[in-house]
Amino acid sequence: MNITYEDIKNSEEVRTYIRQADASLSAMGYTEHSFGHVGICVTTVEKLLTDLGYSAREVELGKIAAYMHDIGNVVNRNDHAQSGAIMAFRILDNMGMEPADVAAVITAIGNHDEGTAFPVNAIAAALILADKTDVRRSRVRDSVTVDYDIHDRVNYAAEEAETVLDKENKTFSLDLKIDTSICPVTEYFEIFLNRMLLCRRAADFFGLQFKLNINGQNLL
Repeated sequence: MNITYEDIKNSEEVRTYIRQADASLSAMGYTEHSFGHVGICVTTVEKLLTDLGYSAREVELGKIAAYMHDIGNVVNRNDHAQSGAIMAFRILDNMGMEPADVAAVITAIGNHDEGTAFPVNAIAAALILADKTDVRRSRVRDSVTVDYDIHDRVNYAAEEAETVLDKENKTFSLDLKIDTSICPVTEYFEIFLNRMLLCRRAADFFGLQFKLNINGQNLL
């Protein structure tokens, strides 16, 4: 059966897992991982794969993977990529998705977390880039306590964030404007170095070079 992104987006089962996963992460003090985050990941994956000339079906599967990628947090934050892939397999298989499509989606979900991730296919590479470049003030749940957590400071300091594909120069960039009175640039590298190195690997899958630009300066 040709399961679509709209089918998944409208699934109350999937939406329940996203809500509860985010509630668990909220209790542990993590930044927002709910519909705002997955929506941005869907948009980034869709644009990147479309602009790079992938088929409409591959784009659709990328959007599905992006929407479902964090449902494993409903089980536990540890190994959430792998548990999420198993959950997605059950959901998609029960919905009647074709095995090849299921395989593409769960491969991407199972390979998105920086501890174990690898851009094994185009959907996985696009999801990595989308997930790791979602930096924004609105991900911070409590601005009052922002000084106490480096992850909150890094996101709260971000005044503007944009991903840019430059096919002519073969680059994929994360362009940030940050308030350095809230968070110095060095703290971005403390938190994001491993993520940015993973983005490099994912961009390389597409024959691109990953760039990190902060306040107009190229830093990676």
